[in-house]
Amino acid sequence: MKVPISSLNKLFENRVRLGIMAILIVNDSFDFNSLKETLEVTDGNLASHLKTLEDNSLIRVNKQFIGRKPNTRYSITETGSRAFKIHLDALEQIIKSQ
Repeated sequence: MKVPISSLNKLFENRVRLGIMAILIVNDSFDFNSLKETLEVTDGNLASHLKTLEDNSLIRVNKQFIGRKPNTRYSITETGSRAFKIHLDALEQIIKSQ
């Protein structure tokens, strides 16, 4: 049986980007600090992966102030949701084919 690896998205091969997408697909939005704590990564590491996902239109960024504190929230785009579901479906097919 053929294994559908061509449906896997290279953008989700990295564990941090995979984690970001997994969190965002089940939440309306998530803020930077919560993502950092949940994924146990550094500010710089998280920021670079978020930028990659944003540059590919997979997530959107909403910057605002809560009181006097800046707050950056991230949410998944429709494009990101479709791409991630295709990736997950391909993984599922690979697992079931074994």
